[in-house]
Amino acid sequence: MTALNVAVAGAGAFGVKHLEGLKQIDGVRVVSLVGRVLNKTQEVAAKFGVGHVTTDLDETLARKDVDAVILCTPTQMHAPQALACLQAGKHVQVEIPLADSLEGAESVVEMQKGTGLVAMCGHTRRFNPSHQYVRRRILAGELNIQHLVVQTFFFRRTNMNALGQPRSWTDHLLWHHAAHTVDLFAYQTRGTIVAANVVQGPIHPELGIAMDMSIQLKADTGALCTLALSFNNEGPLGTFFRYIGDSGTYIARYDDLVDGKETPIDVSKVDVSMNGIELQDREFVAAIRAGREPNSSVAQVLPCYRVLDQLARQL
Repeated sequence: MTALNVAVAGAGAFGVKHLEGLKQIDGVRVVSLVGRVLNKTQEVAAKFGVGHVTTDLDETLARKDVDAVILCTPTQMHAPQALACLQAGKHVQVEIPLADSLEGAESVVEMQKGTGLVAMCGHTRRFNPSHQYVRRRILAGELNIQHLVVQTFFFRRTNMNALGQPRSWTDHLLWHHAAHTVDLFAYQTRGTIVAANVVQGPIHPELGIAMDMSIQLKADTGALCTLALSFNNEGPLGTFFRYIGDSGTYIARYDDLVDGKETPIDVSKVDVSMNGIELQDREFVAAIRAGREPNSSVAQVLPCYRVLDQLARQL
């Protein structure tokens, strides 16, 4: 097997998650790590045995030994950096969201079509074993979704990342966290979203974003989605999906799954790993090697960003 040389841009919480996932994939070498702060990036690179470290993505893109790039950088950089990767002839995986505007998302899709390179977006819920289990029941005709009820709750009144470290950028409930659910709802219902409504709470005086948001969706299948998002929640943190179907209820908490009565469901045999990020990276690598479109390609997730744009115009 010919080695696939990957660069990771972003040495923060999600960059580390991808470095951990890539370690589990045969024939993959991380040859470059790009970060904002050199000494911190060097520390992460040393931990994972990455030989090249830089604060300049262009330096990495100029390297002939880089086949593909995974972008784990601030949201507002995703679309322009994805375009730069494709222009440099590199396959690219962009962490969610693909862009913070519909125009940005469309530009990446058009560039991918022109290059023929693999370009996918990290819509991890498509890959979590819990959601894969539910999807298999749907595809087998054993379950139809009636209502997807989702809570996306964090405590983020200061600008911190998933590791509790200060962020250099501001996260967004709509253009990041809602993207997971909007895409998953269409993916699991196998329908088109035909109605979308949103309201938001007060704007934080320092962060400049809404800290609470409520979204309603309807698919052409008749299924509904109710999504509550908050950065003010001091309880359990994360995103929890309640699938209410015509033949059962399932609650997905990242890679774990229970039924409506909280009875655990074994999803350990659903895929080769219980780590959704690793499975996402495995799909990226497999698509490159096979020369095919990946699940969660930029073209497949574009409808999600059309809905997010529709919602943003209501705010």
